[in-house]
Amino acid sequence: MNRTVRKRQAKRKRRIERLLKRIYWENQPDPMFTASNIHYEVADRASGLTCGGIGVVHKLAQQTGLIEELDARLHLLKFNMPYHESDHVLNIAYNILCGGTCLEDLELLRNDEVYLDALGALRVPDPTTAGDFCRRFTRIDIELLMDILNDIRLKVWKQQPPEFFEEAIIEADGVLAETTG
Repeated sequence: MNRTVRKRQAKRKRRIERLLKRIYWENQPDPMFTASNIHYEVADRASGLTCGGIGVVHKLAQQTGLIEELDARLHLLKFNMPYHESDHVLNIAYNILCGGTCLEDLELLRNDEVYLDALGALRVPDPTTAGDFCRRFTRIDIELLMDILNDIRLKVWKQQPPEFFEEAIIEADGVLAETTG
């Protein structure tokens, strides 16, 4: 990080700390949110992404070998036109990571140019195609997918130095929540 960026971040941090400083307020007649003169501009070179960590997650999938393993071991498609098995699996996983709750939410992502750029993708599967892909799974395919994920997890854990495994700390929450059913 260069010096200018550090200075800018420090200035922003000081400004926020000043704004969040404890103030003993009197009863306020109006709500705090009062903005009325908001203007939006579309920048040519700058853009924003609502699920900004998705690029790092995809890089992790690449570096761990998950993408290659999915394509090498999971065979649900006769042809890769244009998607591979890894594209479908990651598309559904990324949808969840980006706040999607159903396959229809994939439509929002596939129309988000910044999201596509973050993944280096020209396009991602639409909800209908994703549904067709999901229907191809048999019980054996689901178990194979779990095996692939577990194998990658073991590969990642093996990269830890031996002293990492000397002590494990287990934190437990003591909250009891009553449920019915």
